[in-house]
Amino acid sequence: MNTNTNVLFISHGGGPMPLLGDPGHREMVDRLTELAATLRKPSAILLISAHWEEAVPTITSGANPPLIYDYYGFPAEAYKIEYPCPGEPALAQQVYHALGQAGIPARLDDQRGFDHGLFVPLKLMYPAADIPCIQLSLVNSLDASAHLAVGKALQALNYDNLLVIGSGFSFHNMRAFFSEQTPDIQARNQAFEDWLEQTCGDTALQEPERAERLAHWERAPHARFCHPREEHLLPLHVCYGLANKPSDAHIAARILGKQSGMFYWRC
Repeated sequence: MNTNTNVLFISHGGGPMPLLGDPGHREMVDRLTELAATLRKPSAILLISAHWEEAVPTITSGANPPLIYDYYGFPAEAYKIEYPCPGEPALAQQVYHALGQAGIPARLDDQRGFDHGLFVPLKLMYPAADIPCIQLSLVNSLDASAHLAVGKALQALNYDNLLVIGSGFSFHNMRAFFSEQTPDIQARNQAFEDWLEQTCGDTALQEPERAERLAHWERAPHARFCHPREEHLLPLHVCYGLANKPSDAHIAARILGKQSGMFYWRC
């Protein structure tokens, strides 16, 4: 892996709401625009989206993927969002071969478009839509160790000035988002966020211990309350598997009334 790869796990908010001026996403919008301003503009972006699951890791390989408006019940303007960034078939081939070399069966998909896990945050970060992008799916087993292994396999990539983004959410309990904000909910939310920040960033942890904690994330305080289903957490596992080091920065943002985190690694 080139030493100028940036790796970033983001909490991407609720559907298209960050692009529709929702006040509950103001901090998230600010954090993402600030992050983009501090990073060198990447040559390409590899994004792991919480909104795509396949039997094996699957990579978009089309030259100009369309957008997938994979959300429901929003105003008409949410289905007219544009983000015409190009694909990057050469990078897709690299990802495919890196996974294969690690013994991980994978698949290229030249028909699938970009879902909102990509175009919503990237429209905030890089509104010109001039950076080539590819998406990598989750594995539908939702096995944490499998996603750590996918990240480790990506260490073999050799692409200059690459930005890898895990697009998920550090808190993803849909019922809690839209229920009364009680002290109990706040405490459970904060306890898991604290555990996640320590797990990813504590330099006193050795990497095998850090990986073990992430592999068994459901042992964390209130883990299943914060993630009844873990698809929004697993992009973090891919990011850490790739970085294999403590995070260089933790970025907190209150999103839809809940404490949420983002992590950055400079590799």
